Amino acid sequence: MDKKTSRMRRARKTRAKIRQLGVPRLSVHRSGRHLYAQVIDPVDGKVLAAASTLQASVRSGLTGLKNIEAAQKVGTVIAEKAKEAGLESVAFDRSGYKYHGRIKALADAAREAGLKF
Repeated sequence: MDKKTSRMRRARKTRAKIRQLGVPRLSVHRSGRHLYAQVIDPVDGKVLAAASTLQASVRSGLTGLKNIEAAQKVGTVIAEKAKEAGLESVAFDRSGYKYHGRIKALADAAREAGLKF
């Protein structure tokens, strides 16, 4: 089994549990260059809030786009946008990635900005 297949298997198990909870999920995608975060509605599957290192507001003041500092900025921005959309708590969908490095930094920053997991 290759790396991507293993990650998608872990993601499928996590998403099945989140679907049972019926709460909005904070989904994270990590690529080699960028980090993306979306808050997705459990009923319609629509994106309620989104943030990524592609956005100019996130990029400003960063030294790089694929480091922990950038992940913290994305976490803060996604939490602010989720609160603007009227969300206080979400389920964290790490998309099968291990909870360390950029993924952990994003989650911690979102919690500090007031989003509850």
